[in-house]
Amino acid sequence: MPLDVHLGDVVRLRKPHPCGGYTWEVVRLGADIGIKCLTCGRRVLLPRRQFEKRVKTFVSRAGDQE
Repeated sequence: MPLDVHLGDVVRLRKPHPCGGYTWEVVRLGADIGIKCLTCGRRVLLPRRQFEKRVKTFVSRAGDQE
């Protein structure tokens, strides 16, 4: 079953980005997931399957802010 991901979710990945950041914001949904590093601002596109394997936890959910 696919992971329930929404625009604006902040996730923590298993491995750090080369800049040292672990936290990413979801900025695009579809077959590919677009994420933005909250430390340096770099944007990356990952296939959904690869994204789901790399996610460690959700730091904040977009639905919690409402």
